[in-house]
Amino acid sequence: MKKILVTLFALFAFTVSAYAGSAPAKASNGILVDSAKGMTLYTFDKDTVSGKSVCNGDCAAKWPPYIAPSAKKSGKYTVITRDDGKFQWAYKGKPLYFWVKDEKPGDKSGDNVNNVWHVIQAAAAK
Repeated sequence: MKKILVTLFALFAFTVSAYAGSAPAKASNGILVDSAKGMTLYTFDKDTVSGKSVCNGDCAAKWPPYIAPSAKKSGKYTVITRDDGKFQWAYKGKPLYFWVKDEKPGDKSGDNVNNVWHVIQAAAAK
């Protein structure tokens, strides 16, 4: 029993440390996407205070925040605390979002919506 517990603990520790070292986003076809599904990430011009999201309620329903599992940052990505207490990934202090109308990896139909939503160019994310 003890050997099983030790093995399970080691597996858990390895999984956690592997995630902690991985970036939450990556470059794909010249833009920044989430690491898990490859969906396009966006920033919102109205997020003017570094580390603060102003996209809540109906806005967040259309532009879902890129939720982080904890407050721990990863490399050049930081984590902000949203008004609802959830954690959200940010790049250079700018909160990151998805666009509800993007259906598959590579879609970027949210770029320049209302001239305030923008994809992050991969060159800028380096």
